[in-house]
Amino acid sequence: MTDRFIPAAKPIIGDEEREAVDRVLRSGMVAQGPEVAEFEREFAASLVEGRTSVAVNSGTSGLHLGLLAAGVGAGDEVIVPSFTFAATGNSVALTGATPVFADIEPDYFTLDPDAVEAAITPRIKGIMPVHLYGHPALMGRLRGVADAHGIALYEDAAQAHGAEIDGHRVGTFGAFAMFSLYPTKNMTSGEGGMVACADEGIARAVRLLRNQGMERQYENEVIGFNNRMTDIHAAIGRVQLRKVDAWTETRRANAAFFDEHLNGVVVPPVAPGARHVYHQYTIRVPEDRDGFVAALRDEYEIGSGVYYPIPNHRLPSLAGFAPGLDLPETERAAREVVSLPVHPSLSAGDRERIVDAVNTLAKAGS
Repeated sequence: MTDRFIPAAKPIIGDEEREAVDRVLRSGMVAQGPEVAEFEREFAASLVEGRTSVAVNSGTSGLHLGLLAAGVGAGDEVIVPSFTFAATGNSVALTGATPVFADIEPDYFTLDPDAVEAAITPRIKGIMPVHLYGHPALMGRLRGVADAHGIALYEDAAQAHGAEIDGHRVGTFGAFAMFSLYPTKNMTSGEGGMVACADEGIARAVRLLRNQGMERQYENEVIGFNNRMTDIHAAIGRVQLRKVDAWTETRRANAAFFDEHLNGVVVPPVAPGARHVYHQYTIRVPEDRDGFVAALRDEYEIGSGVYYPIPNHRLPSLAGFAPGLDLPETERAAREVVSLPVHPSLSAGDRERIVDAVNTLAKAGS
């Protein structure tokens, strides 16, 4: 790798984040404390229309605790996409419930409401769409399915900070929503997650579960976990929260440039009424995707990502929940998708290099 190499992702950590960490270290209070409380308040006001938000130590913890707080457990089923990171299905299985995998629609890589309708059983407790790559799931139609069957909606918003559909932010539709704060996400706390909650009952349950089952020291009310966020991580997150809107606009500008200039590949459409925040800019390469990725790296020094090459329902860890399942759009996406660099650190020259490389390879493969 040379200085010329364009990475697929590039976390941005600057002097303000370092100063925030130093401030916490000097305070002597580094575990969950006032920084976490302020981060929760600021996150709620900035990103989820004021919904009570609870910080945890990872996105996966957020999904797990959110599901438990919403009453999901053994004997229940939750409909999830298979075309996503394994944490979505894992979190359902960790509660003792069964993940039921449904297919995606081909344009936005999110749960297909018709496939969800077909997957309903008497044991379904809820539907948990993933707002994949920063594009919101089709929440209006999914809400219609959920309401028609009297079941809950949950949201995996790990990749979708600030995304919107039908005039509302993601994270405001379900009983809870999880946002990841992993280093490569649109904003980070170093590591961590945030759970936006529809009501105070769910929020209190998440708080109990993250902290050994107690809100007051040594007054354990339920069996819980140690899933707390530290003040160190919260301090980083508070700084990033002030920057994420500007970074998102840069991502959107980069995506608009690619939309206008890429040829010979399928660029990502945006649903009517949706605001895409481009955690990933994901194209389709119908022929020899893996060769395309290798050539980008080896010939043009451009990184990319394949998210996700193995659908969840075929992973050894989760395949037992889905014997013989056929999800054709999921399988096609897994064969074709490539995520190009879209992060805010791209220069104008980087964008032009990416366009030239993609167009050259697409033309050669046509």
